[in-house]
Amino acid sequence: MESVKDLADEHGLISDLFKLPKTSEEWDQYRLNDEQVAHFHEYGYLAGIKMLDDAQIEVLRRELEEVIDPHHPAHHLFYEFQSNESEDPNSVLFHSLGHWRITPGFHDILWNPAFVMAAYQLLENRPVRFWHDQLFCKPAKHGGVVAWHQDYSYWTRTVAMQHLTCWTGLDDASVENGCLHYIPKSHKWGLLDAPALAGDMNGLMEYLTDEQKEQFKNPVAIELKKGYAAFHHPLMVHGSYENKSHISRRAFVLNVFADGTVSNTNDELLAGVPPIPKGNRMEGKFFPLLFGD
Repeated sequence: MESVKDLADEHGLISDLFKLPKTSEEWDQYRLNDEQVAHFHEYGYLAGIKMLDDAQIEVLRRELEEVIDPHHPAHHLFYEFQSNESEDPNSVLFHSLGHWRITPGFHDILWNPAFVMAAYQLLENRPVRFWHDQLFCKPAKHGGVVAWHQDYSYWTRTVAMQHLTCWTGLDDASVENGCLHYIPKSHKWGLLDAPALAGDMNGLMEYLTDEQKEQFKNPVAIELKKGYAAFHHPLMVHGSYENKSHISRRAFVLNVFADGTVSNTNDELLAGVPPIPKGNRMEGKFFPLLFGD
């Protein structure tokens, strides 16, 4: 146990998986254009942003195979680890938080220039601070659902609501293998109650008005090639259906917020992380500043 290194102690790149630009001109290749930023604010999401090349994907796939083993020597560093969050062997959803603390690649994707630049812009050019990561894996033939939900409905232990989510696929994501679906403009509905994440796909419906239910008739399927990402607003209603295809659907999620966000509880914010007193800024070892001054 003593020989395991907690990578949360390292706030910056520790491998050669990514290279940080050194000049403004080098950063320009990662900047979103005005139309992309406007689309995000109007519809609540932005999809099709390249995050990884094939070599980087292979590194992360190898690391994924390592960390999903519950006997991994650094397993205790996870905040959460569910081999199957649904508890139904015919509807499997692997879900975990905290792998950035365990392997170099999953640590360094926090500082991926393509990610931090887009996050900075979508947070209205405010410094970007890390919240937590997630893995979502749906095996071929019997992958489970992620029920319709809003991310911030699980995050009210932090305020103000100035968060952002980035979903990136390690496999091609399609309707057949359970890609993300969004309800455009639902980020303007306000905060809804939180359903069970791997429970009834439509559990959220009981909290909606008749007008909101009408909008559910036209969800947008976010089909993405591996290595591409979708960003969404913390109130964006989204979910993903089961995977009955012959192709797995593995993905990781990075959740961030604008610097200056504070704790809204005296309890633990993440399992095993020392509490930050209510009203104090979210910062320190577990919530590093990723981009901006």
